[in-house]
Amino acid sequence: MTATSLIQGALAVLATAEPRSKAAMARSLAAAWRTGDLPIGEAETVPDRPSRPAQPELVPPGKVPRRRLNSASGRAALLHAIAHIEFNAIDLAFDLVARFALDPLIPDAKRAAFLDDWIGVGDDEARHFVMVENRLNELESGYGALPAHDGLWDAALATSDALPARLAIAPLVLEARGLDVTPGMIDRLTSAGDVKSAGILKVIYNEEIAHVAAGMRWFRAVSDTLSRDPETHFHDLVTRYFRGSLKPPFNIPARLKANFPPDYYEPLT
Repeated sequence: MTATSLIQGALAVLATAEPRSKAAMARSLAAAWRTGDLPIGEAETVPDRPSRPAQPELVPPGKVPRRRLNSASGRAALLHAIAHIEFNAIDLAFDLVARFALDPLIPDAKRAAFLDDWIGVGDDEARHFVMVENRLNELESGYGALPAHDGLWDAALATSDALPARLAIAPLVLEARGLDVTPGMIDRLTSAGDVKSAGILKVIYNEEIAHVAAGMRWFRAVSDTLSRDPETHFHDLVTRYFRGSLKPPFNIPARLKANFPPDYYEPLT
């Protein structure tokens, strides 16, 4: 892609509806940023919602199909749900970049490191999406073949005006939940004989520990800027912006690898 600034490039990712094109544009923008020649750019209006393909149909969470993993169609349903999460995660990362690249809560001396982390997250999510959709194709399916829900973007809308809230909810509630449930999915796929799909989830799981760690690092940084105790700040924001309580059991070893201690989340169950 050709972008005159990082913010314009992030907006272009958000404006791209076709899934493979969105993933390719995200990866191209990340590569351009890493050259060191792309300026951040000026603040621009960020749309409330990114462009979406005509499929999948978005339905309430309870109507998303769930099937047993002992059939190819059941494994495809699980992978479709994961592909939808990864597709949304591309937009979550680049929405954060477009919306908060110049946020005053990030000191100028740390801004490049902040952007490095979230562009890297977006690049990972784009790669994850392609990995999962390639596997869906091998199972004679594809992204858009089944309904999905829009819960991830509801969380983005709720936190669109506050960087601390976005960091608390997106990586530290939603993505951290993935650390809790993915090992079980890997075990179920392995038991069903689908070692290839399980291997893809292992790659995603290991890399998303680093995403949660980035969320923790920058949540603590903005809490310091605001002179807030980060644990108390996290409790206040999750109580305000997240519907319901956090659900155990938690994958404490993985969360500790991400420098995310239980005192942050266990009181919110």
